[in-house]
Amino acid sequence: MAGKTTGPKLVSAARGPARSEAQADLLTGSQAPAGAPARTLEEAIGAEVRRLRKAHDLTVAELGAAAGLSSGMLSKIENGAISPSLATLAALAKALNISISQLFAENEEQRDCSFVKAGTGVRIERRGTKAGHMYDLLGHSLAGDIAVEPYLITLKADAAPYTQFRHAGVEFLYMLTGKVRYRHADRTYLMEPGDALFFDAAARHGPEELIEAPMTYLSIIIYPRRT
Repeated sequence: MAGKTTGPKLVSAARGPARSEAQADLLTGSQAPAGAPARTLEEAIGAEVRRLRKAHDLTVAELGAAAGLSSGMLSKIENGAISPSLATLAALAKALNISISQLFAENEEQRDCSFVKAGTGVRIERRGTKAGHMYDLLGHSLAGDIAVEPYLITLKADAAPYTQFRHAGVEFLYMLTGKVRYRHADRTYLMEPGDALFFDAAARHGPEELIEAPMTYLSIIIYPRRT
């Protein structure tokens, strides 16, 4: 039928290893761009040499002359086209006034990770705490331009409604237990276990009506880190 649309289809692995970008999204469960492919050791060293050269405000010719290398040879090293000898790396390190080990820093995989055992989240004091709202920080981003704060929020028996939260970034809520009517800007949402709410946190928000205890929900706040 003309104009009829269908959802994405998974192709059987028997038809071949190739997968479309949409299929890859389905398999990973996310539409986030894939991470950069792993670089070879030569490419990693070359990238670090280039980064350090630019940090020292040196041209290829200037660094090459200081290290006793031709501009062409240094260009090949920076592009990862050749595997430099230890003597060559030592000469580059000396010219850049660094240790040889620093040239390998780019190849060491380091990723931000925060692990919190059950029941060990840091109790955070916020405005809502005085109204019977408990915030347990479950982790945090350690570096980068974007900050992420995941909280387990518990509304105690003596909790009171509070709808004046307002901060930078976006926030995601996932209801775990109980029932609450949550306000965001000029609308309210009845949240029960399994319900999710994602919103612009610059607008006033918070639990307006506490309906069924115990009330717990996951809150993830994401905002640009100040520099």
